[in-house]
Amino acid sequence: MPPFGFLHMRAWASLFGQLLRSPRAVCIREVHFHSQFAEAVLTSHLKPQQEKTNFIIKTPKGTRDLSPQQMVVREKILDMVVGCFKRHGAKRLDTPAFELKDFDIAGQFDPMIPDAECLKIMCEILSGLQLGDFIIKISWKDVRHEMVAKKGLAPEVADRIGDYVQCHGGISLIEQMFQDPRLSQNKQALDGLGDLKLLFEYLTLFGIAEKISFDLSLARGLDYYTGVIYEAVLLQTPAQTQESFNVGSVAAGGRYDKLVGMFDPKGHKVPCVGLSIGVERIFSIVEQRMKTFGQKIRTTETQVFVATPQKNFLHERLKLIAELWDAGIKAELLYKNNPKLLTQLHYCEDMGIPLVVIIGEQEMKEGIIKLRSVASREEVAIKRENLVAEIQKRLSES
Repeated sequence: MPPFGFLHMRAWASLFGQLLRSPRAVCIREVHFHSQFAEAVLTSHLKPQQEKTNFIIKTPKGTRDLSPQQMVVREKILDMVVGCFKRHGAKRLDTPAFELKDFDIAGQFDPMIPDAECLKIMCEILSGLQLGDFIIKISWKDVRHEMVAKKGLAPEVADRIGDYVQCHGGISLIEQMFQDPRLSQNKQALDGLGDLKLLFEYLTLFGIAEKISFDLSLARGLDYYTGVIYEAVLLQTPAQTQESFNVGSVAAGGRYDKLVGMFDPKGHKVPCVGLSIGVERIFSIVEQRMKTFGQKIRTTETQVFVATPQKNFLHERLKLIAELWDAGIKAELLYKNNPKLLTQLHYCEDMGIPLVVIIGEQEMKEGIIKLRSVASREEVAIKRENLVAEIQKRLSES
């Protein structure tokens, strides 16, 4: 199924605005990206001229610096989202839409197939992020207004639809509405219910129908939606409620068949359906939970640490770590000539590095290297020529 890309079409206005910005405005983003370094450098250059200028570096509004721990969490979220998009055949387009990751399908296709895939993608991402239980509410935009003012339903029929606004459910609710004589006698109502029934058939085939709730009370306020709309919310457990987690909508989307034509000089209509993942909202939820439960985050991906218990072994450590790097193994050492072994081992525990290779006088004489598991503190002697293979084997098994 040919998707249009990650960018939601409603972001085109933002894209056009970015293209029209001056080079000076774009450079501001670079200054923010290197904010700590830039502030130190500029401060040193400006000190002699402080009496002549009021130039002050500030973080741009709507942005913030992220710590290494925060970056790890954010990158894991983005990797999960982008990986799912690519699995569904998306083509990537980068724009200044910082807080959302969007997936859209544009083009003329048979009813409800693209819509069902968007809901499947949303379920895959939320399940993969392990945020807890969730539900995706679906509805039609501004139901009563759409049915009466735009689709020509009699007010009494629309009022009957209003009776269902407080209901929510799946295919059984749709079947119930099908059997309502005041709805079944109207072609527009039947067409809409037919689309919903077809959608739930596809959702059942995708194995996600139990995560979808037909809920006519759902009303998203954006005017460009033209049909089905949906919104994913996390469901709080009693423990989360006690911790006062701010859980709300974390993803949303819908059909917007007329928006592209607004940007086309000839007004060509391109049917579109898409979804947006609220990365910043999800990031805040994950970060808050980690703080509450005291979870630690590794800020590096180092697999092996090169250590020594004795002095004057810097050259041997450098040769050994170069061998590991050349083999594609992520490795570190302390930047000191003669570090204490206990300091090196404590560093590994603090950083969550799983393996330590230890070289000293005895190991040099015997032609071996000691390989230590940081978690179990068990050590084994490995022949120097077999070290890389042994490390790769352990890493593949972990």
